Amino acid sequence: MSEKNLDNKNRWRSVTVGFRMSPNEASELDMKVALSGLSKQDYLTQCCLNHEVRMVGSRKMAREMRMYLEAVLEELQGLDEGVVPREEVWFPLIRILEMLNDEKS
Repeated sequence: MSEKNLDNKNRWRSVTVGFRMSPNEASELDMKVALSGLSKQDYLTQCCLNHEVRMVGSRKMAREMRMYLEAVLEELQGLDEGVVPREEVWFPLIRILEMLNDEKS
C-alpha cells in the first residue's frame, strides 16, 4: 500500500472520482488540459468546483499549442479548394484564440 501524501495545500486527497467519456470527448478534454498547462487532476478539480481555470504559461503549453496549430495547418492544406473543414479541425484554433483573448483582458 502506498504512503499517504498531503497536497501542496496540506489536504489529504484520498477519494477517487471516475467517469466515462466518448473518444471525442476524451480527446477534447486532453487538448484542453494540454493547452491549460495544468495537470489533468488540477484542471478537472477546478472545472468541477466552478473555480476559474487559469492558464499556466510554460514550455509545455507552448509546445502543445504549436502541435495543435501544426495539425490544423496540415488539415487545412490537405483540403481541396472550396471544401469546408470538419468542425473538429477548428476547435483547437478557436480554443487557443479564446485563451489569448482572455490573457489580453
